[in-house]
Amino acid sequence: MKRRATAMRVSDHAVLRFLERECDLDVEAVRAHLTTLGSDAAALGAIAVQVGKVKLVLAEAAVDANGTRDVVMTTVLPRRRIVNRWSLRDER
Repeated sequence: MKRRATAMRVSDHAVLRFLERECDLDVEAVRAHLTTLGSDAAALGAIAVQVGKVKLVLAEAAVDANGTRDVVMTTVLPRRRIVNRWSLRDER
């Protein structure tokens, strides 16, 4: 027997696509605007930039052979998984 969902979660990606397709949000224009706002901070080596009420994280994506670094603007850093070595012990 199938279980019925008791709650619904809507992903950020679904919201973005809805705004883009149903509300005619120009995502590329928003992307260009954010690039303009963050490019000076990235060039100075900043790790974040405050845009209005939103803190945007500037994470290094890659460094090419010439030493040029690519920067990705995001809202969060990927979570690092830290494992406590004591938590792996057998508790018996």
